[in-house]
Amino acid sequence: MVAGDATSGGFTKNKTLGSILNLEMIKDKTGEEIAELWMKYYSTKDTVSAVIPTQIYEMIFSRSKSCPMFLYALPQKEGYEFFVGQWSRHELHFTSLINVQTLGENAPSQLILYHYPDLKEEKGIVLMTAEMDPKFITVHQAQCLANQVQLFYGTQRRETYRLVEVFNHHPAEFKHMSVIAELEQSGLGPANPSTGS
Repeated sequence: MVAGDATSGGFTKNKTLGSILNLEMIKDKTGEEIAELWMKYYSTKDTVSAVIPTQIYEMIFSRSKSCPMFLYALPQKEGYEFFVGQWSRHELHFTSLINVQTLGENAPSQLILYHYPDLKEEKGIVLMTAEMDPKFITVHQAQCLANQVQLFYGTQRRETYRLVEVFNHHPAEFKHMSVIAELEQSGLGPANPSTGS
């Protein structure tokens, strides 16, 4: 199997599920068994992965069409760093806000989440994995951003998703501090420093 040509940022272009999983081998497996294989396979790799139930992904995906961008806050030792996440069909590209402000449309992706809806009808799951630029982002940070996608796009809470809508449709009313408040309320904010990992 040959992976697609890598783009300038070291990211794979047109990465298919078949380039990762032998689809023939898994067709008799249940969604749970495939999910387990997926997570096991990625547990040894320096990246993030997830298995998203079809109904949650369908909500995330339909919301991504009307609200393709959002501002995510990444906890740092001192405060937060903001990242802009932009959907392109089933891919979600993250770039630090500082890059967007200085480089505009030429700002390179520093993290891409790839979602594979190939099995969503038959197996009830959507598989996700990521590629990141390790010079800018760690696996832990990538996981934090991936968790926030579920928090903001996959939420049942109207007020939480409202932040995404305001960012896309009423940017003048958007307050970046509300993202931080939501993160801290959800428990995805800064880890408790006393636990020291």
